[in-house]
Amino acid sequence: MVGIALLTLVPGELGGSESSTAALLRELSRSGTLPYRVYLPPAAPGAAEGLPSELVGSYRRAHTIPGRLAAMALAAARPAPLRRALADATIVHYPLTIRIPSLAVPSVVTLHDLQHLELPGLFSRGERAFRRLAYHRSVRGASIVVTPSAFVAGRAVELLGLDAGAVSVIHHGIDHARFSPGSEAREPFLLYPARRWAHKNHSRLFEAFALLRRARPELRLVLTGGGHSGVLPEGVEARGIVPSEELVSLYRRAALVVFPSLYEGFGQPPLEAMACGCPVACSNAAALPEVCGEAARLFDPRDAEAIAAAVVEVLADPAPWVARGIARSAAFTWERSAGAYEATYRRLL
Repeated sequence: MVGIALLTLVPGELGGSESSTAALLRELSRSGTLPYRVYLPPAAPGAAEGLPSELVGSYRRAHTIPGRLAAMALAAARPAPLRRALADATIVHYPLTIRIPSLAVPSVVTLHDLQHLELPGLFSRGERAFRRLAYHRSVRGASIVVTPSAFVAGRAVELLGLDAGAVSVIHHGIDHARFSPGSEAREPFLLYPARRWAHKNHSRLFEAFALLRRARPELRLVLTGGGHSGVLPEGVEARGIVPSEELVSLYRRAALVVFPSLYEGFGQPPLEAMACGCPVACSNAAALPEVCGEAARLFDPRDAEAIAAAVVEVLADPAPWVARGIARSAAFTWERSAGAYEATYRRLL
């Protein structure tokens, strides 16, 4: 039986790793051919997405990031009850990277990124120390490490000394039933769907947007995701965390998605936008060129003028970018991703 350990999940707080894990579980529930059991923390009893599950009551309830750290520390200090709870698993997959509890059976760890090593200045000393301890120990103790991009795989081999033969690249998918072109008219706004984290580079985007507004005062910039508190520049609107239906509507109505992130281990939003027929101007950093290919207009995310120039170029002739984006996004499916994960599990079984 394949156990999937989600004990470190704090709903709504883990960004792309949480959403990609949920999508993978939904597809395994729909098309998976192996016996599964998802082990859930008390804070997320409904996170199994249709797979058979078990609530692990011995894991401390955590609803915040500080609470998550406290729960993980307690679990590391007292692992025996958790190990008993997972005793029936033949192999265990840890989609959220951290191996809690660690077991003697073969394991798969998904390593989403190595941002703390690539951009250490964006993390506090404590955060860097935690990631080095928890992430590095987890991946070095795994039988197989799965990364969402060849970029992360290569950096993991180089920076962590992992055996390349034990690292598998499995791209994330897109829910094409949800993200698809619509009939809505395009409106004069740019969309950036990203939580206000430092690596998402909002400050440089605001500089670029100010340049754009000089020639196009009608343009607006719409932001989604949490953390957008305080005063925003003129023409910028923060929607906060929006329901999936609203996000799809924004993709279908935006003139363009602009994505100036400094680091992504994969980069889901540009593909979602492409699947909805929205043209994309995107950072050329980390895994984003690998994911977007030639379907997005790439730019240097540290250069406000380069961002603005890319947006102007796409807005002047969006149709080719739309066509390339729809074709590119079609290659990324959760069915393909789930099938690759099942092949990985079978290697260990």
